Amino acid sequence: MSDNQNLLAEQRRALILDEVRRRGGVRVNELTRRLNVSDMTVRRDLDALARQGVIEKVHGGAVPLAEASTHEPGFEAKSSLEQGAKEDIARAAAAMAAPGSAIALSGGTTTYALAQHLLDVPDLTVVTNSVRVADVFHTAQRPAAGGAPRPGAATVVLTGGVRTPSDSLVGPVADQAIRSLHFDVLFLGVHGISVQAGLSTPNLAEAETNRRLVCSARRVVVVADHTKWGTVGLSSFARLDEIETLVTDGGLSAEARAEMAEHLPGLVVAGEEDAA
Repeated sequence: MSDNQNLLAEQRRALILDEVRRRGGVRVNELTRRLNVSDMTVRRDLDALARQGVIEKVHGGAVPLAEASTHEPGFEAKSSLEQGAKEDIARAAAAMAAPGSAIALSGGTTTYALAQHLLDVPDLTVVTNSVRVADVFHTAQRPAAGGAPRPGAATVVLTGGVRTPSDSLVGPVADQAIRSLHFDVLFLGVHGISVQAGLSTPNLAEAETNRRLVCSARRVVVVADHTKWGTVGLSSFARLDEIETLVTDGGLSAEARAEMAEHLPGLVVAGEEDAA
């Protein structure tokens, strides 16, 4: 893999993480040969991935970090992961939001990135249970002193509820608010996605709120980077056949793409839309 010597650090670390997860562990000397980089570069990459909490360093290499199905990282911890992939996914998903439509955005760092790309779509009605997503629209649309809101600015409805570590509002208050609404499209972030478990989250209350979001939407578009494939949280809240489209990134393996194609009506790989 001599071409990998010019990879950006983020791309290189994504490859390392994929290798660790796929094989259950890697050695430093294997990575230096595979990536055609120095021993010191690989060790710096492993240090960075360990700080992100996605691998555990061991003598001579690294293994996947064993996480309980109830573990839920905070928003800041998740926002540092797969930033390039999330940006690509957000850009591709934003093209699916029609001007003047009613959309819903769930909580998560990928939907947060998507919200920033939706600011230029006129006349949206946005329902969200994410404090962070609501803040994106509020900050961008706040008029100057004495001024009026800009034409075409989104109307944003923030549900109530109990705040989770990922800054989502969940629970009976959020569920009741969502139950009476109907969306043209739901953009849904997930903790994990698999054939067996469908869409899942480590938070039981969030699972129920996500169920309500799915039930209220005419179309469901899942926005999830490749690391979410094969991850299973404590509670499942939707089957794969309830999803219209999954928007993911180019880090998804060929095997995973083939498996997804058997179970999902639509698969969009950000950056590869024209080729598809």
